[in-house]
Formats: sequence, C-alpha cells, structure tokens
Amino acid sequence: MKIEKLAGIDIGSNAVRLLVTNVITDDNGANPSFKKSALVRVPIRLGADSFINGEISENNKLRMIKAMKAFKLLMNVHGVIKFYACATSAMRDASNGVDVAQEIFEKTAIKINIIDGKKEAAIIFSNDLASIIEKTKSYLYVDVGGGSTEITIFSNGKIINSKSFKIGTVRLLNKEKSFQHVWKSMESWIKENSEKLKNTYLIGSGGNINKLFKLSGKPMGKPLSINYIESQFQFLKQLTYEERIQQLDLNPDRADVIVPAIKIYLNAMKWSGAKKIFVPKIGLADGIVKSLYFKKI
Repeated sequence: MKIEKLAGIDIGSNAVRLLVTNVITDDNGANPSFKKSALVRVPIRLGADSFINGEISENNKLRMIKAMKAFKLLMNVHGVIKFYACATSAMRDASNGVDVAQEIFEKTAIKINIIDGKKEAAIIFSNDLASIIEKTKSYLYVDVGGGSTEITIFSNGKIINSKSFKIGTVRLLNKEKSFQHVWKSMESWIKENSEKLKNTYLIGSGGNINKLFKLSGKPMGKPLSINYIESQFQFLKQLTYEERIQQLDLNPDRADVIVPAIKIYLNAMKWSGAKKIFVPKIGLADGIVKSLYFKKI
C-alpha cells in the first residue's frame, strides 16, 4: 500500500479553504482512494471587496498573506508533496487581483491560479459523480459560490451543456435588485436546456447546501425534497442574522449568505422541474486534489 498527501487551496468569495487529502493506492499505484486528512476554512470575504469596490482591500490582502503562510506551514507539517491553489470570481473580478496574487507568491511561495468559471466547473467535475449519476435520469449540477453559480446539465450519463452565471451569495447580499437580468438569463437557460428532459434531479455543491443538508439530519446519499428546501428558505428568511447564529449555531459568515444561496438552488429546482436535490459534499478543493493526482492540472 502506498500513501501520498496532496492538497487543494480554494480561494473563494466568502472564504478560503485548505484541504489535505491522503491518496491511498496499492503497491502498483493503482485503485486510488481519497481520504480527507484535514480541512481548514478561514472566513476572508474577498467578495465584499471585489463586488462592491472593485478591488481587494489592503486589509484582506494582508489577511490572505497570513492565511497562505499558515497553509504553507500546515502542508509542511502534514507532509504534503504537491498542492494547487485556485482563486475564483472575487479575485477574477478585482482590478488588482493579479497584483495581489503576485505579492502573495513573492511573500509565501504559493502560486495562486486565477481561473474562469469554465475552468472552475471542469475542476469540480473531476470529482467522481458515478455513484450519484444514473444513466436513466437527468441532472442539473449546481455549484453556488459567493460570486458565481456554475450549472452543468447531465443526461444519459453525458454532459449536455454548462454555463457560468455572475450571481452568487455575496453579490446578492449587497445589490439583489440589480441582478434581475441575471435571474432572467438563468431562468431562460435552465428552462431551455431542461424542457425535454425527464426524471430531472439537482446535484447541489457548495458550503451552504452542505450546511442545510446537515441541519436536515438526513443520512448521506438521501436527497432533499423541493418542499423541504422551500420550507427552510421561508423559515430562514424569517429569522434575523443573530437568530440564525444563536438558534442554528451557524458561523457568522454563513448566517447571512445561506438565504440567498438557498434561493438559487430553489429557483433552479423550480425552473428545471426537479423535485429532489442530492448533496454529495464535493467542491472545488476536492476537485483540485483529484485533478492533481490524475495530472489534469
């Protein structure tokens, strides 16, 4: 048996994550299995800078540098042999995103790859969805981030179409009324691409849907119904920010974005006709690790 440690760094709009994974293979390096060794999440909301002011603030740049230094030390302690860091819409849209990434590299030796929505979706799809996707059914894979939502449609075991929309939880927190055109564009695209599909389900990816699934108490592998998503959306909307923290034990940086996140998933279900959503708890960091191992990035 051979064990090697790989790591993925996901620099999102609402938080920064480090995932360390044990990749276990037989003596010939075959039959890999991926076991999570450590996950560290730091609530640096880059989207609050980028989507409002158009650039990463000096304060958050310094916090990022400290976080990357800490991640570097943690990877050394864990014995990580290879890692890859990706930044998504917040740094992609920031006017100084490239400069911030360069300064972080100079001070921490961690190279941050600023990727577009298509690349982000491709990395996420490198996760093994075979255990979820059935050839007789159709799926909308919906990954909701702070700055963008990536949607891919599967049918008969194949990718039919995919698209990235500039709508996310942090964006909606600040100027929801200004995104009506994006909502309409997403609705039209989903309806157009799913109208001929039968037995349609959603696959939800992202920290907020993972949290909602945990709150449901459902066993892994079981889907959530659209009625449950609707009822939780209405319930959470009625609670204040403080009540979500105190009553539901949500982290402060989760308590505000969970409502707009659920709204995106709920609308995607309504527009596609899906009655259930599966939540396999996979995301960009998981995809980075698997893409690293299979040498796709």
